[in-house]
Amino acid sequence: MPYLVDGHNLIPKTGLNLRSLDDETALIERLQEFSRLTRQTVEVYFDGAPPGQDGVRKVGTVTAHFVRQGTTADEAIRQRLKRLGRSARNWTVVSSDRQVQAEARSVRAGVVSSDEFAGMMVESRRAGPAPGKGDKRLSPDEVAEWMDLFRKGSK
Repeated sequence: MPYLVDGHNLIPKTGLNLRSLDDETALIERLQEFSRLTRQTVEVYFDGAPPGQDGVRKVGTVTAHFVRQGTTADEAIRQRLKRLGRSARNWTVVSSDRQVQAEARSVRAGVVSSDEFAGMMVESRRAGPAPGKGDKRLSPDEVAEWMDLFRKGSK
């Protein structure tokens, strides 16, 4: 299930500091890792972008929305849910803001608090990459057979 993330809400829950100059970049890097490991789409919203620095940037597997000053990430997430229409129910909103959570629930989107999602990020690192559709483990016999083929091929 893809995620819509309130970035400034999540930053302190991941051990990062909102006062740091590179807090947004550091969070995006962590979200990229989460996205890669879980094979999920992530859109993150940051409010307070100064004039000329607002907009959308694709950063690897993460889409970062830098919301201009005068509006909020909460409002941008609400608008995104509205644009998604019925497919909003296929998304999960990550925020600890009760109003954002209530609005997400009203369109049947999933809701995860920032604390919970920070835990999910840690857990995804422990678990490693999600297996692909065709991925499976080789049996010990299959490994031995491949090793024999490699040894024969290197002679």
